[in-house]
Amino acid sequence: MSDLRNWKRETPWPRFGIGHNGGPPLDDEEPPGKLLFVRYAWKQAHAAAWRPPSRDIALFRLRRAEAAGLSYHEYMLRLLDTGRYPQAGDAPEPPDIKEKS
Repeated sequence: MSDLRNWKRETPWPRFGIGHNGGPPLDDEEPPGKLLFVRYAWKQAHAAAWRPPSRDIALFRLRRAEAAGLSYHEYMLRLLDTGRYPQAGDAPEPPDIKEKS
């Protein structure tokens, strides 16, 4: 028991400022190859999302897109972005804001 009372940490605890969560620094270098794998994974996910569906699914989506007043490409973009099927009563998407240079 006396050993625990006299125990001291060899190095002091790090001192962080207000708002710091104590996590690792974000500016550490990434391990080599990690960015290559991330790029590969994103390319695979993009290809899987835009893989041509079966004929019946494509015709179903085309009918729903026409009913919503969208092109097939716009319909699929909204479907993949929001996760829900766009419908005719949905509010129109706001135009993209582009910075003026």
